Parts: sequence; C-alpha cells; structure tokens
Amino acid sequence: MLAKHIFVTGGVASSLGKGLTAASLGRLLKSRGLRVTMQKLDPYINIDPGTMNPFEHGEVFVTDDGGETDLDLGHYERFIDEALSRDSNSTTGSIYQSVIAKERRGEYLGKTVQVIPHITNEIKYALAKPAGENVDVVITEIGGTVGDIEIFPFLEAVRQFRKDVGRDNVCYVHVTLVPYLGPSGEQKTKPTQHSVTELRSRGVQPDVIILRSDRPIPDGLKTKISLLCDVPDEAVISNVDAPNLYEIPLSLHDEGLDDYVCRLLRLGEEASGSVTGEGRRELDLSHWQALVRRVESASKPVRIGLIGKYVNLPDAYLSVVEALRHGGYAHGARAQLDWVQAEEVEGLMVEGRLRDLDGMIVPGGFGERGIEGMIAAVGFAREQDIPCLGLCLGLQVMVIEFARNAAGLERANSREFAPSSPHLVIDLMDEQREIVSQSNYGGTMRLGTYPAKLRAGSQAAAIYGSELVFERHRHRYEVNNRYRTRLEQAGLVCSAESPDGRLVEMIELPGHPFWAGTQAHPEFKSRPDRPHPLFSALVGASLARAEGRRPHLIDPDALGGGLVARPADKVQEAGIALR
Repeated sequence: MLAKHIFVTGGVASSLGKGLTAASLGRLLKSRGLRVTMQKLDPYINIDPGTMNPFEHGEVFVTDDGGETDLDLGHYERFIDEALSRDSNSTTGSIYQSVIAKERRGEYLGKTVQVIPHITNEIKYALAKPAGENVDVVITEIGGTVGDIEIFPFLEAVRQFRKDVGRDNVCYVHVTLVPYLGPSGEQKTKPTQHSVTELRSRGVQPDVIILRSDRPIPDGLKTKISLLCDVPDEAVISNVDAPNLYEIPLSLHDEGLDDYVCRLLRLGEEASGSVTGEGRRELDLSHWQALVRRVESASKPVRIGLIGKYVNLPDAYLSVVEALRHGGYAHGARAQLDWVQAEEVEGLMVEGRLRDLDGMIVPGGFGERGIEGMIAAVGFAREQDIPCLGLCLGLQVMVIEFARNAAGLERANSREFAPSSPHLVIDLMDEQREIVSQSNYGGTMRLGTYPAKLRAGSQAAAIYGSELVFERHRHRYEVNNRYRTRLEQAGLVCSAESPDGRLVEMIELPGHPFWAGTQAHPEFKSRPDRPHPLFSALVGASLARAEGRRPHLIDPDALGGGLVARPADKVQEAGIALR
C-alpha cells in the first residue's frame, strides 16, 4: 500500500501545540494497528538546531543515528514510541544546502536554479523519505505559522505533493486559535477564518481544522467555522487545554479526529489488519487509557531540584522534565520541579532551599557559566545524602567535585572550562586534542547511540538489569583515564564503560542513597508507559527520602530496563558499531 501523508500546519500564533496535536494523531492511528512515522519541517535557515542557543530554540533532541533535531521529535517519539532519525527533521538551511551542493556538482545541467521547481522538489524529496514498505502513515508537521515569509516554499511543496501522490493519499490538518475575549465574554472565530483564508491563498485547502482554546467550543461556532472555511462539520475539531498532555489523544478521539482522517484517507479499506464494517480499523486505546489513569492517580509529592544553566526557558530541558514525570508515574508519585539557577546555588545553600529537596538532577549543557554552582550543588548532595543524578555535563561536574573534595586533587577541572588547571579530570580524547591543536573548530562530538558495558554488581547494573545497554550521546569531553585509578581509590566507582574500556560511561558512589552520573542523555529514550530506569531510580530514592525511608532498588522490569538493553546479536542490525 502506498503510504498516506498527513500535513499539519498552524495559524494565528506560534506555540499552539501543533507538535502535540500531530503526535496525538499519530498515537491514535498507531492504536489502530497502523504503522506510523513522523517528521518535522522547520523554516529557519540554520542547518539544524545543534549550534543554536537553547534560549533561542529550546532543547536539541538527539536521534539514534546522531541527528540534532527539533524538540518536537521528542514528543513524536514519546507518543508513537518509534525511534526517528536525522531524516525526520529538515530545515530551510538543510534544503538549500542540498540544492546548492547539487548545483555545484552540475546536477542541474547548467539550468537556472529557482525556488520552483528546485527548492520545492528538494522539499518533496524530504517529505517522501520516511515513507517505505514498513510505513502506512507519514505525519509531517510544518513549523512556523501560515503567513510567515519563510514558510511559503514548504506550503507550495505540500500543495504539489498531493498532485504527485494522489488526492486520496494526502490529508491537510490546520491547527488554529479560537481566543476568548473577557470584556465581551465571547470566543472569536475571526482569527481562524483569516488563517484559513491565508492558507487557501497558497493553494492548500485544509481537510481538518483543529481549534485550540482554553474552554469548550459550542457547536454553533463549529458550524460557523465549517460554513466559512468550507470543511464538513465533523472535520472541525475542538482541542481544549488538557490537565496533562497525555490526555490529548483521548480528547481528540472523543472529537472524532481519527475516525474522520481514516475515512478521508480510506485507511481501513486499503491497509491490512482488523477492519470494522465501515472500513475503519478497530481502535484499542486501553493501554493509553491505563497510562492516563496512572498519571491522574500519581499523587505522592516528591520535590526534585533541577540545577541548570537555562532554567529561565523550561523547553531547554523538555525531555528531562518529561522523563522525571515518567519516573514519578512508576512510583505513583508526582515530581514537583524546583528550578534552580546554577549561578545562584551558593546563596540557596545558605538559605537552606537545597536541603529541603528530596532529590536533585543536573542536566547537560555547554560553556563555563554556572559550572561552579553545579559543582557546589552535587557536592552538597553527596555530603547530605540527597539523591542526585548527573546527565552528561552533570556527570562531568560530579567527577570534578569528587576529584577536588574527596580525591585531594586541588583545582581539578575540565579542559572546557579551565584548560590551565593542574588536574584536567575531564578532557578531550587524544585524537580530539590533536584536532583542536590544528584548528579553531573544537574537536568532534560523540553524537547518537553508543553501547556501554555495565560493571557486574554495580548499582547501575541492578537498575538496568542488563550487562550491555545503548544510550544516546551529545558531548565532546570525557573522563580523563589518567585519573581513573586515583578517583576509584578515593571511592568513586566507574560503573559503566565503552566496550573497548577506553571511555567512562557512568559513575556512582557506593553507600550513598543515589549519587550517579551518566555521560549519555537517557532522557531521550524515556516513555510515559516505560520510564527510563535511571529516572525511575532517582525518583524512587527521592521518594524514600521524602518519606523517611532508606531507598531500595526496584525490579528492573518495573523500571523499564528493557527500554535500553539490546541483545548483542542485534547490534549490527541496528546499525550501531561496538566502538
């Protein structure tokens, strides 16, 4: 069967929730037994978000194959539970880069290169990439807002795409805002009408209009929008703010979104699988409904301090926050985040705010700002028996703190922050140092999924329930092997390393309730129904502290240990080298 394509656009205002809407639709279609994948087209000219300031763009989500992508891909993966790739995110910059490279190679045979057809053809090529024998539906979110000058080539490409693959194989979904005006006490449809008019002026007639609002939308307003925007009544869908984001698929199903899309695309008629009398696949939402009930029943409070550099923009730590919530669901707990600016840690220690935390997490980041505050925070957690998890940079500051205050390595530091330090316990690998010495570029990063061998008998091995795990990375600096013996003699355990033994992947501190760090970014692999083991372990230890209990390890299956463990004979199949 030829893959069906669903394009999701947005109007009126940014941050309406196109990504969550698209992901929720993907979840509903997957719950019908359909094979779903997703992708994002971003109109900015950067090649990818990898070099963008977190305050500009928020989190950089990393895929298994090392793609640095938009944070919406994290929503996609968490909802449809499918691993995406670098091809799942394209930008104006990457599209133009590809076209210019082809022009330089002479592939256009000397023709004048133009937006139409060359740029639009490249966009259409990107749109078709995810479709294949193992995919029934491709959902594509187009970033930005209809009317933005940057979005025009993308709209033209998706307009042409329906002509290329056939009308029955494409569905256009438009997400728009219905604001409530307090003085008049009314919900207004005019912004939606203008947004649809703008979209239609680009040759795209929406098949479905999803109305975002902070309160239910009366049937009369839906009928008005249906009439003025030329879509059937049943294709006007209300998407009201939900108490938690995992309720959104259920709300959209209650509005009939998936039923209508399946009929429009004739999915039940052409796809294999269980089909009802009307040609629609049977829907099984029992698993997702159980998840929502678990989320709603999670009531035990646990206070986790997030010690970060970018806490003024929570989206910079989006996957970390969601992974903490997932970890809470496993314990019937509700993680309450205390956002702590790393530069203010020392003052907060005096105030006693850190002492009141049940647990602490130090996420990733780049640059020197706030590092000493992070070091002070993890040291406080180590000395006060506060459960603490370090992610990437978090592991590195834990090593620095332990080296200074437990191993007697005065002024220990990282080459990234203090290259003149007498004890560079965090450093570049030898081959990376050579690259840095020859250029100003700064060495290569470890990006994507890498394997790690866990030390038998370690806390990490007990948490994961496996000897070999695969985690996603995004970093340049490593624990300096020249100091491993000194650190271990002082009591630090290197609980995981690369299969060749060259790189430290995880550390832990025996006798502490939970003081552990990982060089990876496990938050990217956490799922609401299968929380990542490390986050479950952190929340479990923090909950024990909150309740005055000594923490104990949970069964790895309950922690979701199967999430990151992968049989050794599947390594090559997954395209991952044991490096």
